[in-house]
Order: sequence, then structure tokens, then C-alpha cells
Amino acid sequence: MSDETAIAQLLYRYARAVDTKDWQLYRSVFTDDAHIDYSSAGAAVGGRDEVADWLAAGFGTIPWSMHYITNIESDVTGDTASVRAMFYNPMQLPGMAEQSACGGYYHHELVRTADGWRSRSLREDNVWFVNAPGRG
Repeated sequence: MSDETAIAQLLYRYARAVDTKDWQLYRSVFTDDAHIDYSSAGAAVGGRDEVADWLAAGFGTIPWSMHYITNIESDVTGDTASVRAMFYNPMQLPGMAEQSACGGYYHHELVRTADGWRSRSLREDNVWFVNAPGRG
């Protein structure tokens, strides 16, 4: 399998983990010491387990979400890769009658491990949000 295909599969596994609320699968996308930054969406920043626990506690209230990850650009250098990918995420937020959606970019720093590619750093760049809670 090419590096680009394996990297795309990792990002798709990330999307499936979040949308199915499978936090063990979510953890498997990252290295043990990974740093995750969702601050552009007003969400958690921290280590893999800290962020996974935060998502497990709060994301469970979201009835559904469906992440689409596209336009994956990978710059592979040996056993590391810098990745930029677009995301589009329609979702149903609790207490809201209309669907919400957001989009932007994921910036990953990946490392090749014995188990394949893993993210050691994820920074979300949330560019837009439609029908956000608390924003008339």
C-alpha cells in the first residue's frame, strides 16, 4: 500500500471513530503522546487521552455527525509526513431543530510506527460554521 493510500485510510478511520463515537478507535489514530488542538472550534486542546475523554463526555449528546475528509495533501519524508486535508461536517446538535455544519482543514503531523501511520499532532482549522448554537 502506498504511503498516500495508508495516510488517507488513517484519516478516514479518524472520521469513522468520531462519527460512531468509538473512542478506542479514535485513540488508535494517534500516538500515545499526541497533541490535539480543536481550539478554532472552541473545543478541547491537549493530549490524546485528555481530548478523547473530553469528546466522550460531550460528543455523546450530539445525535449524529458525518465527517467528510477530502483533498488530502501529504508531504512524506522518510518516516514522517505533514498532511493537510479539508473537512466538511454536517451534524445535528442537541436542542436545535435545523441541521448545522462546519468545515475547514485538518493539519496532521504523522509518524510511521510498527502499526502503520499515526498522528502525533492534529490541529483543526475551523473556517466556517453554519447554524452554530447560540448564534442566532
